Amino acid sequence: MMANVLSGSAIMDGAILMVAANEEVPQPQTHEHLAVLDIAGIENIIVVQNKIDLVDEEQAKKNYNQIKEFVEGTVAEDAPIVPISAQHEVNIDLLLDKIDSEIPTPERDTEASPKMLVARSFDTNKPGTSPEDMRGGVVGGSLVKGQLEVGDEIELKPGIRKDGKKWESVTTEITGIIQGDSPVDEAVPGGLLGIETELDPSMVKSDGLAGNVLGKKGELPDTTEELELDVELMDSLIGSGDEVEIENIKEHEALMVNVGTTKSAGVVTQAGKDVKIDLKMPVCAEIGDRVAISRQIDSRWRLIGHGKIKGL
Repeated sequence: MMANVLSGSAIMDGAILMVAANEEVPQPQTHEHLAVLDIAGIENIIVVQNKIDLVDEEQAKKNYNQIKEFVEGTVAEDAPIVPISAQHEVNIDLLLDKIDSEIPTPERDTEASPKMLVARSFDTNKPGTSPEDMRGGVVGGSLVKGQLEVGDEIELKPGIRKDGKKWESVTTEITGIIQGDSPVDEAVPGGLLGIETELDPSMVKSDGLAGNVLGKKGELPDTTEELELDVELMDSLIGSGDEVEIENIKEHEALMVNVGTTKSAGVVTQAGKDVKIDLKMPVCAEIGDRVAISRQIDSRWRLIGHGKIKGL
């Protein structure tokens, strides 16, 4: 679950943090989600106090005060808190107003070389489709800069693993673009895209290309299997009932990193303030990119901190 949240945060301009008015604040998952927003650098946040129809006025006020205390000192400290009942559509108009005012559309660089973070990939062909009617694979995600057009020759990195060994980028042509529910001839940053391609449908099944970076052929940064990170660890493990102190990163330990929508396991080769990690799966990244860091605790990958790439 957290891997999906971390990947999704890479393509967000803002976020709605949902809290139930009939539960204690914070719930473990709420704590984790707020930490992810902090790590991802998402500052445009709205806190939604849902299910106000299930509590009385006194309980609603108590819950509100718990929310205020919870977000104090975090990236959501100044976020508006909007009480709603989704079930009965109470205050939905106020929430929409807040989304409009608190999560502005950022300026996008449409002249830059395009870069799309791929969060999904899938086969749209129904079982039994004849070979001549087969459609190419589709990749979905968010275009963060530049623009793409039908007919563009594109490349995906790190691509796929050949013969279980070397990773190779994948090239193909854009045959269609879906933005929202509508086909378009070109796409600019903002919202989610579906890019129809000439890729073999078997390549994209079950999110087989999720985590890739898409751009025009020959214009993406090189991939790397080693990252040097400026790391900041959290004080304690979030999302657990007890206060569990996070130990320093050690050489030779296994970690999971999330770079954009890419997640890759790796082994620490240098520990300290600056950490070097050899990755199992290469990433297509740039200096300054944010990275979320997780450690395996009790057979689960748990978020322990974040960093910025300072060397590739």
